[in-house]
Amino acid sequence: MKKSGAELIVFALEQIGVQHTFGIPGVHNTEIYDALNKSAQIEPVLVTHEGGASFMADGVSRTSDYIGTLMIVPAAGLTHAMSGIGEAFLDGIPMLIISGGVRRDTGKSYQLHQIDQGKILDGLIKDYILIKDHVEIIPAVYKAHDIANEGEPGPVYIEIPVNIQMFRGEVDAMPAYEKKAIFHEPDMEAIRKAAEMLLQAKHPGIYAGWGAREATDELITLAEKLVAPVATTMQGLSVFPAGHPYHTGVGFGRSAVPAGQKAFENCDCLLAIGVRFAEIATGSYGVDVPENLIHIDINKDVFNKNYPAKITIEGDAKMVLQDIINIIADEIPRTENMPVELRESIKRDKDQYFSGWTKGKKQNIVSPGHFFKSLRAALPDDVWMIVDDGKHTFLTAELFPVNKSKHFISPTDFNCMGYCVPAAIGVKLSHPDDMVVGIAGDGAFLMTGMELLTAATHGLGVIIFVFNDGELGQISQFQKIPLNKKTCSVLGKVRLEGMATATGAHYLPLDNDFETEQVIHQALEFAKGNEPVIVDVNIDYSKKTMLTKGVVKTNLSRFPLSEKLRFLGRAVKRHTIG
Repeated sequence: MKKSGAELIVFALEQIGVQHTFGIPGVHNTEIYDALNKSAQIEPVLVTHEGGASFMADGVSRTSDYIGTLMIVPAAGLTHAMSGIGEAFLDGIPMLIISGGVRRDTGKSYQLHQIDQGKILDGLIKDYILIKDHVEIIPAVYKAHDIANEGEPGPVYIEIPVNIQMFRGEVDAMPAYEKKAIFHEPDMEAIRKAAEMLLQAKHPGIYAGWGAREATDELITLAEKLVAPVATTMQGLSVFPAGHPYHTGVGFGRSAVPAGQKAFENCDCLLAIGVRFAEIATGSYGVDVPENLIHIDINKDVFNKNYPAKITIEGDAKMVLQDIINIIADEIPRTENMPVELRESIKRDKDQYFSGWTKGKKQNIVSPGHFFKSLRAALPDDVWMIVDDGKHTFLTAELFPVNKSKHFISPTDFNCMGYCVPAAIGVKLSHPDDMVVGIAGDGAFLMTGMELLTAATHGLGVIIFVFNDGELGQISQFQKIPLNKKTCSVLGKVRLEGMATATGAHYLPLDNDFETEQVIHQALEFAKGNEPVIVDVNIDYSKKTMLTKGVVKTNLSRFPLSEKLRFLGRAVKRHTIG
């Protein structure tokens, strides 16, 4: 049979379950967009910038059961989208990028958009596939989908020359997609040794990351059997419910909240699951990891990079934890009444820390503690919380309890500003009946806030709380502490109400603590009517998070003595005489 490349690509995308594509049509993918217009399954979503498209696709992949998919033009479409592609690559998020390509049948050079896309993408994707014939299209999409999801997930790029899209070619068949069984047989001997080490430990601890997102039940069972506190990475914040008595928070070093620091103080065996011991997760590598480290991950390349492990186990987190639980089940019977001491200690430390953020309401500014207390009370437990990169990220992590896995997402290792608004749109498109809330700093919001036009066009009731302090909050604070200067971190005055008017979003100012509950309620009502909302939060950033304080101390402690004295002396001088 004869089919155009555009028809074949849409058929293949339907087979792998794609519901939306994100991008902008151009001369090199118009045929694909025309074929998408005929699909009863896939809705092509027009964005205002391909960077927003890649963040939308990222949000889809992190929270739904189908892969986030871009549909972009080559060259400029690629370079615009690379921030989101890079975020997916470093964070381990599956993504499928379908790009047009220049004609390969004319022999002409210096065509519009003619550039070596594979060379540009080297080091930023798991695989690059250039389509050379119609018969390659369907198998290539299926292969790309499998590669993107197997092992540690990531983005895969397919380039389809425009001549193959437009013209028909002979194909023998259009096979259905058969899901590839991805299975890695873990080392049972290593698992038995890990179980034995955990049983012998006096104070075991559990450290869980995004790689354990499907293993929440197993984490709970294991923590209760071992009487072990559980800390998470920033990206893995949601994998263990904050309401569980053994949950301590993000991290366990000097950048962690007191509950995490104290609960892990005497940890003599650490079970790390789906983590990479990366910079943000460890507070600039400021954690003390015990000698008895058991490290479980789907990607063996992460082992022994920053902290040496006694036992490494390559495998799926859920499966490996199930095996460990089965081994220790007979040794430690499940206890219905968890030991009181650890439970009460964690609760006491959490309550005391949070109370430090809620000491009286203010009439001229919004206090983070009161804001998050009201927000948590107003939102359902299954709310999807999307945050951007900035000071608000760490405030949310410390002050907003998350109880459902994958319901908190943020940019982490690539750490790209501008993530929140488009990612929230992607999440809302894939969960239209659920509440989706985003929190962005004003600097991050200025990068992609115009994507709310996409939300308004599609009738998506997302709420974006913009923490507006007129600065790049996190970096300005890092500058202020040692330098007493704010170089290029003070923003120009922006009227967010104008951006709301321009995009069709509702605008609500939130000026002080006494307005918080009422404004949140108004925002929820507008969102229920399928209308996007901007809440302009006059945020108080004066109180530092534990991460800010911990990272500064950790990095300063590593300086050579002469440089440490120089930096401290400069800070004292600038803070005293300017």
